[in-house]
Amino acid sequence: MKLNLLDFENISSGAVRVEEREEGFFFYRFTKAQEEMYKERSADFYRKTFSTSGITLRFETDSTSLFLDVNVEKSSSRTYFAFDLEINGKIIDSLQNFDETALPQDYTTIPAPLGSFSKTFELGEGKKEVCIYFPWSVAVVLKELTLNGTYIKAVKRTKKLLAIGDSITHGYDALHPTNKYITKIAKHLDAEEYNKAIGGEVFVPELARLREDFVPDFITVAYGTNDWSLKDKDTFLKNATEFYNALSISYPTSRIFAITPIWRRDYENPEKAFPFFEVEKSIREICTPLDNVKVISGFDLVPKDEKYYADLRLHPNDEGFEYYADGVIKAMEL
Repeated sequence: MKLNLLDFENISSGAVRVEEREEGFFFYRFTKAQEEMYKERSADFYRKTFSTSGITLRFETDSTSLFLDVNVEKSSSRTYFAFDLEINGKIIDSLQNFDETALPQDYTTIPAPLGSFSKTFELGEGKKEVCIYFPWSVAVVLKELTLNGTYIKAVKRTKKLLAIGDSITHGYDALHPTNKYITKIAKHLDAEEYNKAIGGEVFVPELARLREDFVPDFITVAYGTNDWSLKDKDTFLKNATEFYNALSISYPTSRIFAITPIWRRDYENPEKAFPFFEVEKSIREICTPLDNVKVISGFDLVPKDEKYYADLRLHPNDEGFEYYADGVIKAMEL
């Protein structure tokens, strides 16, 4: 049973559209209007829109094996990737282009091959729920997905989570997509993850005004660290205020969580335009009048120890993301 476009449209989540071309199937996490906005904003950010962060294929089947054939292309500053395979809620295998046992503490710049990859996964006997998690770091062309069973049935989670943010929400630097903090939160909430994060991004009010074609149950926003690092305070305040006001208006019935920046090694850098802790203070002041926005303090979520950071300074590794996810889930009070 070789899956076709209609199959992928039925079983995918996190993708706002799926297209079939001669090379294979393409899964897009941003709308065309959002892509155009980023195309005008930055060539680098536009390229990052094509990474497949948050996209999954979830289905029920009686198949005992699954053949996956893909082509992966560069779409972020990281080239390592993994497709994680989950059966009945447990990760059992992955298709990846790196050797975990040989990685250094800082693995963020390791050279990893791109191009064509394929693998046959053994699924076991009987009916089961299968989920394939796409990589956050690369663009994917799915050339073939073949099952040997008699049926496939889409499985959807009951809610939707819209995740907006910078590199950390994008996925930097989880080795496996299932270890991203936002993916862990989505699983806890029984929600499909729609990931609109871009590595290196700051508050952009226009993104908040470009509404999705669905109403999310939950929205997380995690900007601020790049605003502090790259912008002056007046620009940050203007953009953050417009962003949260627009988001609150666009999604009046959604529960919105504003996550302030986590610890970074250089947070006391005196050369920056304004003190790091003014980011959280300002976000709290901006969000106080907005009834559907709750602020979650990020600074203490991940231990302040470089061993929890893949690059030793800013981006959590898989263990660091575990702390991040647990802390946010507790703070959500759900």
